[in-house]
Amino acid sequence: MTTQTSSRTDTGRPLKASRLRARDIMRVGSAGLRTRPMRVFLSALGIAIGIAAMVSVVGISSSSQADLDRQLSALGTNLLTVTPGKTIAGADAKLPEESVAMIARIGPVQTVAATGSTETKVYRSDRIAKGEHGGIGVLAAKENLPETAGAELAQGSWLNAATSTYPAAVLGSSAAEKLGITKVDENVRILVGKTWFTVVGILQPVPLAEELDNTVLVGWDAAKTYLAFDGHPTRVYTRSADPSVEAVRKVLAATANPQSPNEVEVSRPSDALAARNAANQTFTSLLVGLGAVALLVGGVGVANTMVISVLERRGEIGLRRSLGATRGQIRTQFLTESLILSALGGVGGVLLGVAVTTVYASTQRWPAMVPAWASAGGVGATLLIGALAGLYPAIRAARLAPTEALSAP
Repeated sequence: MTTQTSSRTDTGRPLKASRLRARDIMRVGSAGLRTRPMRVFLSALGIAIGIAAMVSVVGISSSSQADLDRQLSALGTNLLTVTPGKTIAGADAKLPEESVAMIARIGPVQTVAATGSTETKVYRSDRIAKGEHGGIGVLAAKENLPETAGAELAQGSWLNAATSTYPAAVLGSSAAEKLGITKVDENVRILVGKTWFTVVGILQPVPLAEELDNTVLVGWDAAKTYLAFDGHPTRVYTRSADPSVEAVRKVLAATANPQSPNEVEVSRPSDALAARNAANQTFTSLLVGLGAVALLVGGVGVANTMVISVLERRGEIGLRRSLGATRGQIRTQFLTESLILSALGGVGGVLLGVAVTTVYASTQRWPAMVPAWASAGGVGATLLIGALAGLYPAIRAARLAPTEALSAP
């Protein structure tokens, strides 16, 4: 680093103004930080907390979105459900018994399954008082329900052509938990109505058909034989070719109940997942706003640190000015010091945010995702905050006259 000591050479030619090289700027700019490590740490921590909050919120939101995309890729978005609505008089409507067969004749429909509600209650044993059934319902189910609804077994087996006609049952994940059943064997039985049913399987949670989680599923024919089931489906599940989902959706109501299509409701369960994710995105925006407030508070801390630094180092400023340092060099020194301080907080905040996202995503079994723009934007935001926070102290330092600065106590 060189400084100007005379305005002219012996030959009378004016000297060129001295310049600070990039290496000199970094060395001079970091000198003040190295002498006050605790103050630097606390100021950088304020910036880091704000950046960590923003990065982790964006990262957690992105991880949640990635998990949703993964679920939809595995489960598919071509599942449509048909349920009875209300009659004109406001009573509960019914789907015709032939609705499943009629829907199966739609060209793009690949598979159709159904469940039917019964009025039966379930008990773990005959020693439990009537009425204490835990809200567990009993559904008659078609044999191809798992492949259509996207259900998978946690234990045991699904109903087949043989067990569908006998008192055999498969439990939803929540139903099994409420009944206290954790394993499947020939000795595990439940009381369904007045008939003992053998538990042959337990389902895993079904994301696109959550109504199955808290139910006991029995064979369609068994429900008619033992539970007085009337044979009317109460929910029909259909899988269609992806390009034809919307076309199938438009004709499902009229196909399921040609006489009263207005009494049929058609929905796509994957839309519910997307809506839930949209709600999460709204909450994420709120948290990002809170992170921005924390970042602003950190910027105020940086500005405070730099103002105090100027006041404490007036002697140093005066000495440098008397040795020939220009006002621009003084401004550059303090502005660089502010940027370095902010950069330390920004990088630390990004690393902390990534760590928080990774830990949280692992606890939720999500893929950890932190968008590159969030990390780059976090560092960029800190540099902008640092520039704004250090601008006034830098200008103030540059305006100090050498004599005034050297005479300061």
